[in-house]
Amino acid sequence: MEIQHQDDGKNGRFYVELDGQKVAEMTYVWTGPGMIIIDHTEVGPALAGQGAGKQMLAKAVEFVREKNVKVIPLCPFAKSVFDKTPEYRDVLAG
Repeated sequence: MEIQHQDDGKNGRFYVELDGQKVAEMTYVWTGPGMIIIDHTEVGPALAGQGAGKQMLAKAVEFVREKNVKVIPLCPFAKSVFDKTPEYRDVLAG
């Protein structure tokens, strides 16, 4: 499963495409130069139960660590993964 990333400086997303169709997506919004808000995660039926959401979040954590950015996980899925994954908590805001 290949996680792709797009960022226009205001909004961004991590996503998976199969046969040219978006089948999973995690979106975020920049709230300033040093912080993003993960606001939505969606995984379609084609990837349900295959860990796509967790893989996208892992890519998001990798991205913010490289950029030295903090995260606010407003998305309930992202928040639950952060709550269950202590090694990701270094990127949380506050």
